[in-house]
Amino acid sequence: MRRVALLTLCAALASLLSFAPAARGDEIEVREVALRRVEGGLALDADFAFELTPRLAEVVANGVPLYFSVEFELTRRRWYWFDETAARQRLQLRLSYHALSRQYRLSSGLLQQSFASLEEALNVLKRVRNWIVVDRNVRFASADYDAALRMRLDTALLPKPFQLSALTARDLHLESPWKRFIVRPPI
Repeated sequence: MRRVALLTLCAALASLLSFAPAARGDEIEVREVALRRVEGGLALDADFAFELTPRLAEVVANGVPLYFSVEFELTRRRWYWFDETAARQRLQLRLSYHALSRQYRLSSGLLQQSFASLEEALNVLKRVRNWIVVDRNVRFASADYDAALRMRLDTALLPKPFQLSALTARDLHLESPWKRFIVRPPI
């Protein structure tokens, strides 16, 4: 009797472990980040590395748009109070497929580009260039600032059935951890 209970317990544990997240192949890697001064303030250039999971590629090929968010924060540490937020920006990119034209579209706001293949669209999606993250009117103290950047698939903007599925399915998640770096004045 104990042997049967022990085998049942082992089988239950094995099935639970099979649902545990494996090594994160669904993670976005922040490869390179650069902040530079431009006329409008500070511009960010960043390169990301990732591949869509087969399920996400199928979802977008079936006409469901995918929304990617690139988030940037610039803060200054203060020992006497909460950290001061100098800048916080969010860039939303929409990847979609249009069956009539057989083209993938990548859009941000009113700007959009069309591509013949998913690979071409992803190559542009993975590179953020000349994104103004800090307005030129922001004044900086003479202290180091902590900057952070990440990219993620915004599952909250998926259709409701996919949102429910995303609660348990690892293949509908795609995000990077925060990439943190120090920005020294003068910026």
